[in-house]
Amino acid sequence: MHSALQIHVGKTAYAHLQHHGLRAQDIAVIPAAAGGPKGLILQAMDQWLFGEWLPSAPRERSLIGASIGSWRMAAASCADPVAAFGRLGDLYCEQSYPEKPSAHYVTTEIQSLLKAFIGGYEKEIVEQPWHRLHLMTNRGLGRLDAPSSEAKAKYGFVAATFANLGSRSRLAKHLDRVVIGDARDPLPWLKASFDRFNTQFCPLAQDNLTPALLASGTLPLIMEPVNHIPHAPRGTYWDGGIIDYHLAFPYSRLNDTTDANNASSELVLYPHFTDHIIPGWLDKALPWRRAHAWQHRHWLDNVIMVSPSKDFLKMLPRGKLPDRKDFFHYGTNHHERISAWKTAIAESARLRDELIAFIEKPDLNKVQRFY
Repeated sequence: MHSALQIHVGKTAYAHLQHHGLRAQDIAVIPAAAGGPKGLILQAMDQWLFGEWLPSAPRERSLIGASIGSWRMAAASCADPVAAFGRLGDLYCEQSYPEKPSAHYVTTEIQSLLKAFIGGYEKEIVEQPWHRLHLMTNRGLGRLDAPSSEAKAKYGFVAATFANLGSRSRLAKHLDRVVIGDARDPLPWLKASFDRFNTQFCPLAQDNLTPALLASGTLPLIMEPVNHIPHAPRGTYWDGGIIDYHLAFPYSRLNDTTDANNASSELVLYPHFTDHIIPGWLDKALPWRRAHAWQHRHWLDNVIMVSPSKDFLKMLPRGKLPDRKDFFHYGTNHHERISAWKTAIAESARLRDELIAFIEKPDLNKVQRFY
């Protein structure tokens, strides 16, 4: 049977695997990308990583998520992460909408989902002993700062799209990055400027966890923007994946040594649903913005990214990951879509099992370099 899992690594991470294998004690950061239903394919892996493997080597770890990734990392921060990931998967699959739902309708449904997902768990999430949770949100500027109608919001995003086509730095005139995260985590590697976006860091607390998660997953024009997040700047908030779709951050700054063989190297374990990293949501159609083409691709030196293989994807319903287009494909046949998504979640156990096998007996022939 073809491998279900593929592994991509940076040069520092590759050297580390050669000498030490993949050890829980070396994992300092776990990113979780935006991508909607695609994130469901990581459920079995997430449950094992956060329920068994990482707790076997307790240490402070930064968990950074955008959109569905922020929801996954909130599940990871629950006292019972296995149950939390199961709850998130069920609730996400069971969403159902009429044809052409209004933005208000979708927003109300997502608010109900989040209440069922984390209601009553806020304290254990924000006070998790080891995890340091950080949620990515975007705050609108100019035309995207408190647009008075859907038409004006649409006009603002059209302008942002054309600006981004020129360069990501031009998008910074339309959106700020706002990170709502654990104040116990100093994050020096992320707080030092690395791009043109104005970035603000705000404390995560019980009273802003839900609005921050809502904002992080607020799809432009499909949902109503979030207009207030306690402890965060005034403004209109949108999906954190617009700027940081796959969390293209300077992870290599984690290490203050150039010794790739150092046993204390701080590694980034990135469970991802695809084999490439796209900086922003608006970059999806721009292949020159992907990680292998970056001028900053050295940022991935200490990253280990695990993702489904193309052969694995062929085995899933419709031969692909669950995605938002399924809402249109299945229409109001909710039962068939839910069944397809839950079948994909069940298949995710193969990804988990192959990762466990690799950790127990590393085979570097299965590892690919980022560049």
